[in-house]
Amino acid sequence: MATTAPKLEARGGESRREALLDAAAEMFAAKGYDGTSIRDIAGAVGMLPGSLYYHFKSKEDLLIAVYRKGVARFEAAIDQALASTGADPWQAIEAACAAHLSILLDGGDYARIVNPEFVRSFPADMLPTLNAERDRYERHFERLIAALPLAPETDRWLFKVALFGSLNWSQTWYRKGRYTPQDIAAAFIGMLRKQDA
Repeated sequence: MATTAPKLEARGGESRREALLDAAAEMFAAKGYDGTSIRDIAGAVGMLPGSLYYHFKSKEDLLIAVYRKGVARFEAAIDQALASTGADPWQAIEAACAAHLSILLDGGDYARIVNPEFVRSFPADMLPTLNAERDRYERHFERLIAALPLAPETDRWLFKVALFGSLNWSQTWYRKGRYTPQDIAAAFIGMLRKQDA
């Protein structure tokens, strides 16, 4: 327990709640949901297990909060990227993809928690709540895809599925150095754009 106190200090005075979220994200990402206990998370921030319940009702509530924080990071990155793009819909979708990839490929715990493959390991009764958060995030992309000048016969839902499949799969093969998130986004959007031309 003594080794975790500096970790809390290193977080720059963040609230206990934020420290708990960060510790939970790290442990869920490393040990999985079932392999992580409330005692583990509380101990990581120098807290008694019972004190954690002041901030979160349950382990499930804590996981949902971690997931929401992960999704919020993706949304913030996309909002920032879109603020600096022009009106061209292809530039907008490419910027959103690059922002998505930047968060996804940073190797962070929150990115791992939000990954659809990882989410499948969570208890089934939590999936509707987590899927609603995912769907809310994906609506950003649905709006961007709706603005694209695609051929009328293009199924925009399948376009979104193909795009997210490509983006999220990159977490499996990506290694720093050869490509940047911007390179990957430009390549993916370029391929999809050619397919629809």
